[in-house]
Amino acid sequence: MKLFNGKITSVLVTWLCWALIMIGYVAYVQGRFDVKPPDKAVSWTENETQPNSQDGRPYLLEKFMNGHVAWDSEYYLSIAVGGYDDPEMRAIAPNFSWDSFQLMLKKYAPDDWVTMNYSFFPFYSLMIRLFMFPLGVFGLNKIATATLAGVIISMLGALGGSIALYDLARDYDGDEGGLRAAFYLLIFPSSMFLAVVYTEGLFLGLTFGALALARHKQWLWAGILAFFGTWTRAAGALVLLPMVWYWWQDGGLKKLFGAFSWKELGKVLLIASPVYAYLIFNAVLGKNFHLVETLFFSRKLLAFGPSWVAWKAAYEWMMNPDNKQAFTYYMVEFGALFFAVVACIWMFWRDPALALYGLVTIIFSITSGAAQGAHRYVLAVPALFLLPASLGKHPAFDRAWTLFCILLMGVFLSMFAFNFWAG
Repeated sequence: MKLFNGKITSVLVTWLCWALIMIGYVAYVQGRFDVKPPDKAVSWTENETQPNSQDGRPYLLEKFMNGHVAWDSEYYLSIAVGGYDDPEMRAIAPNFSWDSFQLMLKKYAPDDWVTMNYSFFPFYSLMIRLFMFPLGVFGLNKIATATLAGVIISMLGALGGSIALYDLARDYDGDEGGLRAAFYLLIFPSSMFLAVVYTEGLFLGLTFGALALARHKQWLWAGILAFFGTWTRAAGALVLLPMVWYWWQDGGLKKLFGAFSWKELGKVLLIASPVYAYLIFNAVLGKNFHLVETLFFSRKLLAFGPSWVAWKAAYEWMMNPDNKQAFTYYMVEFGALFFAVVACIWMFWRDPALALYGLVTIIFSITSGAAQGAHRYVLAVPALFLLPASLGKHPAFDRAWTLFCILLMGVFLSMFAFNFWAG
């Protein structure tokens, strides 16, 4: 893949315009109108979207670029500024229970209490910490500097993801199809998370990049990106599946065992990088990670039973005739899930590895025990953008899809800017 051909330049310019528009849009909506709390989109958000709900959460109260910070943003900023054991972060007891709910700032808590930061993987916050050093030239306070760094990293990740999608799409739909895939990533409704302090931008840049490089048999760089993708989000480990598929299609087994090759063994070791990444993470942070994820956030791996109960309850919440906020929110969640599954089925005829990766990613995401954020999690499914990129060769579809996505994105970005639930 030539990194600086004319089409890549088009992707770069489009991304730059997108980044500036996203920053300007947040400032505009915050100055133009306000929203009336609370938000009842999800069953628990009513108590979390009151006028004083963010009191005592310094990472969400900093005024600089505040519209790009909400919800989980505070954990990424807290880890970057104060570390996993940040004294200003809330902590829970090792035997925490929702029946005897109790939180306490780490600086006041017993030594064995665990901060909620441990529920989040380290790489995004580590990158924020690194970017804070050069950005310190602006003289902002630590939280403001970390916020600026987080937005820049998210947007740079979105650029990497766009270039990778361009490469993944052009083999089938040419350069124009590649440009459409890159553009459709940037305008998908939940892609507003690529412009805020959330991991989505960096995660897509790393995982989509690993997929594109693996398809080109660039195993060294694919392995490096997959390693750090796994350190960004747990779902990054799933990149192992398509990487193994591409290696196997390239005759990897025959090359490895037919006539033993150290070079081929080296490829296998690179492909297995997500395994090393997770094992290292689990050895260093795993105990506290699983404690907070299980006890506080009620998340588990492949929790089919609890997940079914949660999604059933979400559907009932959505169908409450007195709650239009829930209906309009979950309509997008269920719609995104349906479209992602359809796109993966379509993808089997083009690239079974990407189709398998997409379906496994969907299953992994919706069986964690919680029924929310599906339209954000499916951003990791390449087929979600490759299918409309193929359909976009028809001008009517291209225009309709663009209008639909941008209007919905505006709603979600506005909700996020006012600390309402966006997913």
